[in-house]
Amino acid sequence: MNTGRRFPAEWEKQQGILLCFPHNGKDWPGKFAAVQWDFVEFIKKVAEFEEVFLLVSDEKQKKKVFEMLEKAHVNLEKLSFIFQKTNRSWMRDSGPIVVKNGDKREALDFHFNGWAKYKNYKLDRLVPTSVANFLNIPLTSVLRNGKPVILEGGAIDVNGKGTLLTSEECLMHQNIQVRNPGFSREDYEAVFEEYLGVNNVIWLGDGITGDDTHGHIDDLSRFVNEDTIITVVESDPNDTNYNALQDNLKRLQKAKLENGKTPNIISLPMPSRLDFDGLRLPASYANFLILNNSVLVPVFNDSKDIEALNIIAGCFPERKVVPINATDLIWGFGTLHCLSQQIPE
Repeated sequence: MNTGRRFPAEWEKQQGILLCFPHNGKDWPGKFAAVQWDFVEFIKKVAEFEEVFLLVSDEKQKKKVFEMLEKAHVNLEKLSFIFQKTNRSWMRDSGPIVVKNGDKREALDFHFNGWAKYKNYKLDRLVPTSVANFLNIPLTSVLRNGKPVILEGGAIDVNGKGTLLTSEECLMHQNIQVRNPGFSREDYEAVFEEYLGVNNVIWLGDGITGDDTHGHIDDLSRFVNEDTIITVVESDPNDTNYNALQDNLKRLQKAKLENGKTPNIISLPMPSRLDFDGLRLPASYANFLILNNSVLVPVFNDSKDIEALNIIAGCFPERKVVPINATDLIWGFGTLHCLSQQIPE
């Protein structure tokens, strides 16, 4: 079903980036103060290149955040505040997905439900409406056979030409974190076609160990241009990620794009295993964020940081590649891409 909708690729021209200032210390226990200053640095880097749409709960939080941003010499002219109380700050998943519909924009509400894992998400459900109202664009509730469809932005990645990447673990697992009970591949592919303008889906297998979202693609494989996919690969055969990432690599090598061609595949290393308070954290260089003239890349004080930055820089010769320290952010089980959502121009 061709509805005229198209989800632009992340490297296409953006109006700005949607962010939500961290306020739930339970997402980063013991590291919350540090995370807030890391987030200020994140905002500062985005504001160098485009607008920032920043969710805050109320005037009191806005005042506190504004003072922090001033101290860090953030370009405040690039900043707009949206008032909306939230449960968490993961805009990739609770925020709307903004698509083009002809020459207009349309915000899609994919009925966020706390990754089918957490019960406290009712405030996050209000984010798409608040953002669409602020941007003055229509909001569409995504349905399949009359029922709401649940999908997070972190579960998908597109090349803007008709091909989408996702994972079976996230969308097809029938026992753990089930978003849409009884949904088949065909159901998902019909939704992708109707709402995102996608006619070709590349299904990967499992996500990385420690991923709270149960297999989000933005920790695994990303389009860097319309025919090139970068994918994380673990070099240690004894690591728990090794087999899953090798399987994903093989799937990509056999995959076809919407035009029938085989995509170019570029391997990206995984950082060394990162543990905190007895938990393995889902650190991944694939969680980078593409901006208008820049790419922000999470780094982890790791010996592989430089290699990863060089590989990503090679994929984006026209953009400035900027490392952002994510060793505290990842304690919340996500980094730059998870925390943000691009708003196409």
